[in-house]
Amino acid sequence: MCINIYGYLLKTYQSSKQNLKTRLFTPETTEKMKPSEPPKLVAASSNISNDPSASEKGEATSQQQSSNGYALTVDEVIEQHIGALGFAQIVHALLVSIAWTFDAQSTLISIFSDAKPAARLLTTGAIVEGSMLCGLSTGEWEWVGGKSDTIVSEWNLICQHKFLVALPSTLFFIGSLFGSGVYGYLADSWFGRKKTLFISCLLTFVTALAISFSPNVWVYAFLRFANGFFRSGIGSCCIVLATEVVGKKWRGQVGQYGFFFFTLGFLSLPLMGYLERKSWRNLYRITSLLPLGYAVFLLPFAYESPRWLLVKGRNKEAMVVLKKLARRNGKQLPADLSLVDPIQGRDDPSFSSSENFWRTKWAVKRIVMVMMAGFGTGFVYYGIQLNAENLNFNLYLTVAVNALMEFPAVFIGSFLLGVMNRRPLFSNSSYLAGICCLLCAVFSLHRVTRALPVSKWLQLAVEAVGFMASSTAYDVLYVYGVELFPTNVRNFAVSLLRQAFMLGASAAPLLVALGRESAMMSFIVFGVASVLSGVVSIWLRETRNAPLYETLTQQGKAEEMENETEHS
Repeated sequence: MCINIYGYLLKTYQSSKQNLKTRLFTPETTEKMKPSEPPKLVAASSNISNDPSASEKGEATSQQQSSNGYALTVDEVIEQHIGALGFAQIVHALLVSIAWTFDAQSTLISIFSDAKPAARLLTTGAIVEGSMLCGLSTGEWEWVGGKSDTIVSEWNLICQHKFLVALPSTLFFIGSLFGSGVYGYLADSWFGRKKTLFISCLLTFVTALAISFSPNVWVYAFLRFANGFFRSGIGSCCIVLATEVVGKKWRGQVGQYGFFFFTLGFLSLPLMGYLERKSWRNLYRITSLLPLGYAVFLLPFAYESPRWLLVKGRNKEAMVVLKKLARRNGKQLPADLSLVDPIQGRDDPSFSSSENFWRTKWAVKRIVMVMMAGFGTGFVYYGIQLNAENLNFNLYLTVAVNALMEFPAVFIGSFLLGVMNRRPLFSNSSYLAGICCLLCAVFSLHRVTRALPVSKWLQLAVEAVGFMASSTAYDVLYVYGVELFPTNVRNFAVSLLRQAFMLGASAAPLLVALGRESAMMSFIVFGVASVLSGVVSIWLRETRNAPLYETLTQQGKAEEMENETEHS
């Protein structure tokens, strides 16, 4: 009896299973099956466009897809089909991040080219400071390294002309300030990220080479301004290109790749500066050739940002880039997949795709806070590096130590970005840098140096830790700035942040010049500025694991809904 019942149930189950399989895999139902999760699908409209030019240009919106197709956002395509971080994204991020090397060299080369060299008395051979040369005639002393060592020795920028030494570096950062705004606009509107990066590298080569032929300090200062202006597109384009093709979990870590190459560029300067210590002009010529080689031989292999292409209505090109990334990751995008157009109503003749950044209240408030934090961070980050000459140590050794401290800053920052929220990580790094600067001020006191023989070693150690913390804050704020704004203004917003960095940096050389008279005062100012930068971040929104939005309207509505959900 039991066996008969069991046989009957088994036969009924097999019959039902066969009928279900037959119904599921008919041609009609097979065509309707989708490879992705139903909640994430955006159904295509049945009103199919008959205009063939739209498909050729890749400008079809989500309402114009095939009836058998489905559309996803770029974030969903990356997370579901390409992979949050694969071989293709790693190679691409490394490729675009290499340009940070030249950014570092252009920015920090003045540490050696504008340094104050040693002088000696001809009668006794004693080494004297620059301030002791003011009452002597030119026949009583000479520069130890020769007149072509730095711009100070070549143009005698001492005594009443000593503050001219700070002018080229200040103008360099002011040029970077103006250039950041221009490049940010070009990268978001006309040229895109990749072409803007190419133009920046090419013009960096031209101006750096021209600097090496400067006949006097005034031409040198002007060309440094031009060099700062034209190189300012490198950093912002690199970090945006690297982070816009990875999943939200890995944006922080990938954003750190550029700072690793920035560190390599920084670390290369003491070596090149020592080898070319007899000619500051040769130092500029060597560094000028690197961005040219990169722009010609490496940059063509990088991809344009698919997010930017999509915002510009170039859907077909965006899909081509995503397909290449998927293929290099060993995957393939579904044939019927399309991209959701983030700008609705694009086909309306009266439609305008432009959004006014400065009329969007939340964006303006946010960028003001970001720029305030960026000003203090840039002021301290570049100030500590340039202030290396005011420590009681060999300049090459001090710069090398600071450069080496960038490596733990990059690795620690990469790790912490994966496990910590952006806001506390930035603020705590700023506080630590400020405390270290204040300790450096204490160790520079004469009474402390007399009472504590190892005070100069302690000062170097504390300064190195402070620089590492400042570097971490600088790196984190860059990544934070990328995540705080949508695609159609992201490069512009990051460029404004870079402007704030450069504005702070432009004030740093003046304080460094003051530090030659009072090292304690310069460290105190740097310490207070760093602490205030951390305080400002209290008013910024947390972005860890948040999606990257495409337009100001889209992000504003999404954040408004999140705020209502949190308050309810």
